[in-house]
Amino acid sequence: MIKDIYLAAGCFWGAERYFKQIHGVVSTEVGYANGNIFHPTYREVSTDSTGYAEAVHVQYDTEAIGLERIVQLYFRAIDPLSVNRQGEDEGIRYRSGIYYTDPADLPAIKRIYERVEGEIKSPLAVEVKPLKNFYRAEEEHQNYLEKHPGGYCHISESLIEFARSASETVSD
Repeated sequence: MIKDIYLAAGCFWGAERYFKQIHGVVSTEVGYANGNIFHPTYREVSTDSTGYAEAVHVQYDTEAIGLERIVQLYFRAIDPLSVNRQGEDEGIRYRSGIYYTDPADLPAIKRIYERVEGEIKSPLAVEVKPLKNFYRAEEEHQNYLEKHPGGYCHISESLIEFARSASETVSD
C-alpha cells in the first residue's frame, strides 16, 4: 500500500534528496506545510510571515518500508533540538516537523519520537501535528539538487550515502 507522510527537515532541497534515496520511497515533492495563507509562493514563505514550513511530501510503499523506519531515518537527518533552524538555514520555515494525514500513523510516530527524546534526555523541538495544508512548491524547487549539483545542502554526503543503503532493518 502507498502511504503519505510530510516531513519538515530544514531546507527542502536537501531533505528531498535525502528521502529520495531511501528504498521504499516511491515519490517525493517539496512544498509548504501547515501555514496560514492559500497557495503561498517561495518568496512569501521566505519572509517567515506565512507560518509555513518547507517540507517534503514522501510517498512510500508499506510493503518495502514502514513508517517507523522512515521516522528513524528522518531523525538521523536533523538536529532535533534545534528551534527554527537546520544547518545554516534559520527561520520559521526551517522548523522541524512530522505532519501526518492518517491518525492511525500517530502511535508509530510517537514511538520513535519518544525513543529519540529518551536517548537525548531533552525535549525535542520537532512538531508532530496533523497536516493542515500542503502546497507544492514551484517547479524550479522540485529535485533542485539534481538540477543544481553544486547547490547548498545541510545534509552531508555521507548521510545521503547512508540513506541509499538504509533498509527496513534497524541497525543504527
